[in-house]
Amino acid sequence: MLLFIRFTWKWLSRSFKAAFACAVLGVIGLLAVLVYAIMLGPPSLNNAQNTTFYKADGEVMEDSRAGEDRYWISLEEMPDKVVDATLAIEDHRFYNHFGFDLKRMASAALTDLKAMSMVEGASTITQQYARNLYLSHEKTWTRKIKEAMYALRLELFYEKDEILEGYLNTIYYGHGAYGIESASRYYFNKNADDLTLAEATMLAGIPKGPTYYSPLSNEENAETRQERILTRMDDLQFITSEEKQEAVTASLSYYDHSKSDDKSIAPYFQEEVIREAARLLDLKKEEVESGGFHIYTTLVENHQEALENAVEEEMQQNEEIQTAAVVMDSSTGAVTAMVGGRDYTAGTYNRATHAKRMVGSTIKPFLYYAALKNDYTPLTMQESKPTSFKLDNGDVYSPSNYNNYYADDKITMAQALALSDNIYAVKTNMELGPEKLVKTLRDFGIKGDLPEVPSLALGTASIPLYDMVDSYARLVSGSAKVKKHTITKITDQHDNVVYELKDKKKKKKDKKIDRNTAFTVTHMMTGMFDPSLNGYMSVTGASIADQLTRTYGGKSGTTENDSWMIGFSPQYVMGVWSGYDDNRKMTKARDHQYSKEIWASSMEGIHEEVPVTAFTPPSSDLKGVYINPESGKLSSPACPEERLVYMDKDEVPEETCEGTEPEDSDIKEIEKELQNDPWYKDVVDWFS
Repeated sequence: MLLFIRFTWKWLSRSFKAAFACAVLGVIGLLAVLVYAIMLGPPSLNNAQNTTFYKADGEVMEDSRAGEDRYWISLEEMPDKVVDATLAIEDHRFYNHFGFDLKRMASAALTDLKAMSMVEGASTITQQYARNLYLSHEKTWTRKIKEAMYALRLELFYEKDEILEGYLNTIYYGHGAYGIESASRYYFNKNADDLTLAEATMLAGIPKGPTYYSPLSNEENAETRQERILTRMDDLQFITSEEKQEAVTASLSYYDHSKSDDKSIAPYFQEEVIREAARLLDLKKEEVESGGFHIYTTLVENHQEALENAVEEEMQQNEEIQTAAVVMDSSTGAVTAMVGGRDYTAGTYNRATHAKRMVGSTIKPFLYYAALKNDYTPLTMQESKPTSFKLDNGDVYSPSNYNNYYADDKITMAQALALSDNIYAVKTNMELGPEKLVKTLRDFGIKGDLPEVPSLALGTASIPLYDMVDSYARLVSGSAKVKKHTITKITDQHDNVVYELKDKKKKKKDKKIDRNTAFTVTHMMTGMFDPSLNGYMSVTGASIADQLTRTYGGKSGTTENDSWMIGFSPQYVMGVWSGYDDNRKMTKARDHQYSKEIWASSMEGIHEEVPVTAFTPPSSDLKGVYINPESGKLSSPACPEERLVYMDKDEVPEETCEGTEPEDSDIKEIEKELQNDPWYKDVVDWFS
């Protein structure tokens, strides 16, 4: 027994000594940290967090969504209800701690331990203010340590009222509003000192998640959080139960920005810039907007103006139909203009990037790319007539052409593309196997659900416009290295480069996309603007052909609910979608024309100052030959209707439309003519 007591006493003595030693070391450590914090001195309260956007020419983007003006008001000018609401939900022991709420930290740790995940935060107002002023929002231990040190220095050198005043003037309330005064003006069009209790508590709930708790974005979430704040204020006796009930049931009227004359440049584009920056920097959207960054974008202002003017002029007759459009540099993937809807102030939903709609016949160029890679040529013939296809499962599939127009004869691939013949497309897809079209679409960057079915050849897949324009840019450039982007460089508030777009040189052969095949397809696509075929079948771009002053290629797409037009010059590719948000059928003929009209008007405006350039084959392996479209053979004086087609020189037909081989002198004459052809000869097709 004595041995046990002696052993226990020694163990307790050692434990006490160890605990005492640890306590002493802890005190010394805390004193060291305190001395170090004092030596560092007071941190600057200068807040330079406005994020600035720049256009492609390097000029500042005026009226940008990021970096809105901030209004600084003193704590005395802020009504008690604003201060009390903020303290109640964010840090009710603010005036009783030294920057760290140990009780709250212990409670949060226990909650996280029970949930086995980070579900509850414990940051005080001082810590949040330190983070917003001096640090990024990355979730690392290094940032946490820096945040703690800044919070300690704030508490050492500034009064509590100074910290709270700074916090309430700089915290982000969403929609570009920083600080309570700016938020009050944005949401309610009044000064902060005029806010009611209901309005003050609504605003106090937003900073936790401006996207999630903004009443303009999600009123249900916002009201739930507002009620929680009012309950907390009641519990803390900041308000009475009667005041709480009155505020809960109060009807709030938000400022209608659609009636404001203020109009920011390219708001949908700016929204995408913020999303892209958030993805590149691994930050939240609101962290990008309040991070003091300098973001250099790809926006070309005259492109944006041409696009917005075209939308406004063409669609003013119809108040319900919506549209979206994207303009992209086909050699780089740089987005130079974007519209995500007709009116940003009426709704911020970006249909260009978010809406997945059936793409219709705009998918066909990729089908014919796949066909050319599998022993087809631009002159491969298929019969265009009503056809029923028996599928492997026994079902019968009977597609039809638009308005039931058929050639009732064999047509070439080049004709099928210009006329958008559905029978030719489905036959080709079934002969190849739908899996080859899916693989081709993947090679051109299309993600999402792509069903391996015969009807995929007619665009039954639903794909965002942004992704389709991106894939067309790869087709026009002949390179998978071209990828859509709105940002070229980002620097922080100290001019440190935090992101820069790498220049992807096209030195090595592209393993995914064959440039010769891609060029053959894009050149065939200039046929959609040719004169009518044999005088009775119109190509799909006939309605806007007379508006165009230079060579373009393109493809339209039509479904019951959607209208598409994606076209390009050698320099730029542009896509336009039109339709109804509720996916109703487009019953008016005019509804299906909007996309083409907007495209034609915008592209002509964009190219007004751009030198005329011809589509140039990327390799000498391709040969341009004049083909008689009716026979699919070389043209001759006996059948002068002709169309310039580029194809592999080994696949050029040896017979003329008369069924005879051309004389050597005729071949030399054709080659000489091709060498001396002016650029506009490229658009000459089936002459009547």
